[in-house]
Amino acid sequence: MVNAPSTPAVVIAAPASGSGKTTVATGLVGALRAAGDRVAPFKVGPDYIDPGYHALAAGLPGRNLDSVLVGADRIGPLFRHGSDDCDIAVVEGVMGLFDGKIDPSSSAPSAEGSTAQVAAALAAPVVLVIDARGHSQSLAAVLHGFSTYDSAVRIGGVILNRVGSARHEQVLRQACERVGLPVLGAVPRLAELEVPSRHLGLVPAVEHGRAALDAVAAMTELAAAHLDLDAIRGLAHSSVGDLAWDPAAEIGPVPSGPRPVIALAGGVAFTFGYAEHRELLDAAGADVVVFDPLHDELPAGTAGLVLPGGFPEEHAVALSANRALLQQVRQLAADGAPVHAECAGLLYLTRSLDGHAMAGVIDVDARFGKRLTLGYREAVAVTDSVLFDAGTRVTGHEFHRTALDAGVADGFGPAWGWRAWDAGATREGFTAGSVHASYLHTHPAGNPDAIRRFVEAARG
Repeated sequence: MVNAPSTPAVVIAAPASGSGKTTVATGLVGALRAAGDRVAPFKVGPDYIDPGYHALAAGLPGRNLDSVLVGADRIGPLFRHGSDDCDIAVVEGVMGLFDGKIDPSSSAPSAEGSTAQVAAALAAPVVLVIDARGHSQSLAAVLHGFSTYDSAVRIGGVILNRVGSARHEQVLRQACERVGLPVLGAVPRLAELEVPSRHLGLVPAVEHGRAALDAVAAMTELAAAHLDLDAIRGLAHSSVGDLAWDPAAEIGPVPSGPRPVIALAGGVAFTFGYAEHRELLDAAGADVVVFDPLHDELPAGTAGLVLPGGFPEEHAVALSANRALLQQVRQLAADGAPVHAECAGLLYLTRSLDGHAMAGVIDVDARFGKRLTLGYREAVAVTDSVLFDAGTRVTGHEFHRTALDAGVADGFGPAWGWRAWDAGATREGFTAGSVHASYLHTHPAGNPDAIRRFVEAARG
């Protein structure tokens, strides 16, 4: 880890989902940037989609702070790493302020992985976004409850969203005054901004081009007109005592010599990834080359392949049409080069996706379904693999609506075993030789040894 100055920060949270956190947070990032600030955007939790909109607004990578996936002790260092050289950081929360991983045995006021836990780790003030529809004087009681529920969390102000009228705003401001909380903005009730949705939530920004840019511009304009940027800057502060996270320190010494080429799938079909993944690959001595499986072939000299998550089911026809790449991926796996595939990457390695031919590395078929599989998993590596030794414990998450026609395939053993409260005992994924493919998403910052191991395999 390296020394880094602390960056002022605010955490944008809400009592419940659907209150307007993403609109407010993205707009605030854009408005601060337009006013001349260099803004570091963050998202609490594993979500891949909101950070894409944050990145458009900030002009910098959107990063995640997930204490379940990386451990609570890494939240401060990762924050300081991602906010280095920035004037202010905006952290968008997840669900309700105190909502997180469900653990019936826990008596802590703030759930693991919750916005409250992250805010406490950063010692950063929380700004509550209140959906004003249906609220009047009783808002004071709601705010009192949130302000006193967990002494480790400080509510620093309120943003009133979807306010019905000037009179409505006046009543709500008086309610906030009763509990001593400043109002940092009041956004009128307007037609909802058109941020397109899909079966897993918002559609990734990269898939929208102009539409995504227009949506972010509208959020920015809304925030600039209705939020008190000076008051928010004044509130923002951080007393994080940790040193900044350093990918080179996480990886350790790297052998000298040629840097193996690691092909990292990107483009509109593979949008789910964490910024720290590429940073760790680079620190481990890899030459990372991003390519688009819709159009490209593997980069020259590819020694390893990373296929992250995304929406391949939306692009199955185009992925299937790139026969040259499919053949290259089959051959790469057959030749023993390391291949790491998560969720969308797993689907790409199957025989077919919704009837469209895929790489055929794993002899199973995949189809889109109606059932959403979602949640954190405490997984154990069942067998030795290119990423993990058997018995290694990893926290990951699932996030998909697809299913495989079989859970086993010739020549492959299971990658993971876990027991989930909503799924029972499960063995999942496929591993054989240098291939590791699974529905499980992991955060590289929580598993740097896996990245080191992967690059070592690519180095040969």
